Amino acid sequence: MQPRGKIVVASQHYPPDPSTTAAIMAEIACRIAGDHEVVVLSGSSGALPALQTGPGNPRIIAVKNRMAGKAALVRRGASELLFAARTFLALTRELRRGDVVLTVTAPFMLPYAVAAAARLKGARSALIMHDLFPDVLVMAGLLKPGSIVAMMMRAANSLMFRALNAVITIGRDAERPLLSYSGMTRNKIRFIPNWATLVAAPRPVTPDNPFRKALAADFVVGLSGNLGFTHDPEIVFEAARLLRAEPGIHFLLSGWGIGFERLKQLQTEANLPNVSFVGRVEDAELEAFLAAANLWIIPYRKDVAGVSVPSRFYNLLAVGRPVVLVSEPEAEAALTVVENALGWVVTPGRADQLAEAIRAASRSDAVAMAERAVKAAAKFDRVTAMNAYAALVDELLRNPELAEQR
Repeated sequence: MQPRGKIVVASQHYPPDPSTTAAIMAEIACRIAGDHEVVVLSGSSGALPALQTGPGNPRIIAVKNRMAGKAALVRRGASELLFAARTFLALTRELRRGDVVLTVTAPFMLPYAVAAAARLKGARSALIMHDLFPDVLVMAGLLKPGSIVAMMMRAANSLMFRALNAVITIGRDAERPLLSYSGMTRNKIRFIPNWATLVAAPRPVTPDNPFRKALAADFVVGLSGNLGFTHDPEIVFEAARLLRAEPGIHFLLSGWGIGFERLKQLQTEANLPNVSFVGRVEDAELEAFLAAANLWIIPYRKDVAGVSVPSRFYNLLAVGRPVVLVSEPEAEAALTVVENALGWVVTPGRADQLAEAIRAASRSDAVAMAERAVKAAAKFDRVTAMNAYAALVDELLRNPELAEQR
C-alpha cells in the first residue's frame, strides 16, 4: 500500500520553459506521479507537451510569474521575490499535514518560502540544490564574503536547512559547504547526480555535420549553453587569441546569457579568424551540434567547488567527447573527469593552461577517450536518478521525523 499524502513540486521553471531546470523538474514530477498524487506549482505559462498531460500526470497550478532578463539584477530580484511570495501563499492553500513538497534553488528565494510553508502546514520538505547561495553570488563577484547581505543570507540558510527534511545534492563536493551551516546535518544530505538526456553512444566526427561544413579546421573546440555569472567567458576568448596562429584549431560557440554577450563583444573588437558563433541550438539539433566539436569547454570562475555543477556535462560525455573543465580539482565535474580520464582540468583564470590543454587534446587518442566518455555517461542514468527520487519521496511520506530517525 502506498503511503498517504501528496507531493507538491514548486518550480519557477517547468515546461514549456525550455531550460534544463524545467526539464529536470518535469522528469521528476512525472516519475513520481506514477506512484502518488503530484501537484506542480509552475511559474512557466503555456501549453505542456502532450506526453505530460492527462491521467497519470501531475496536476499543474500556474503561479503568476514575470521573469526579467538576467542582466537586469534589480528587476530580476524583485520578480523572483514576488514569485517566492506567491508560491508561499499557494503552498499554504495546497499543503496538508503529511504532504511532501519538493523544490529547487531557482530562484534562490524560493527554497526559503517552501521550507517556511511546509513547516507551517506540517508537511515535509526537500530541496534540490543546483546552486548554493550566497556562495554563487560571492563567486561571481556580486557580493563580498563579509557583507551584511551575505551574512544575512547565511543566517537564513541555517534556519532553512534546519527546517528542511532533505537536501539533494548533484555533486559530491557540496557536502563540505553544506555542513558548515549550523542547521545542516549529514543525515539530511542525499547525493543524486543529474543525468544525460541523450543516449550514451559514440558519435563520429564527420565533415558533413551541418555545424562543421563552413569550418576548414580539423579540430573544433565547442562551447555551448547558458553562460551566467559563475562562468568566465574571457578565459575562452583569451585561449582562442593564444591559438589564433594555429589554423587547424577553431572555436565554435553557441549559447546565451551575460557571458555570451561578453564573448560577442570581445569578438566584435578583435575579429579573431578562429572563432565562429551560431545561434541558440534547439533541442532537436542538440545531438548534431554536440557531435560537431572534437572537444568541449566548460569555463568556471574560481571557487566553483561545492557551489555549482554543470548539467550540460553529462550530454557532452554521452556523445563521446572529451572535456576541458576550468575549475578547482575538487569540484564534482573535475573529479569525474580525472577519475575516468575524460579530459583536462584547468586552473581558473589561466588561459595559457587552457590553450595548452586544447593543443594536447588535438594530439590525443580521440577514440579511446570517446569510449571512456560514453562509458562514464552511462553511469549517470535517468532511470537510476528517477528511482532515487521516488525512493526519497516514499521515505519522506512514511517517516514524519526522517531527519531525526536517520
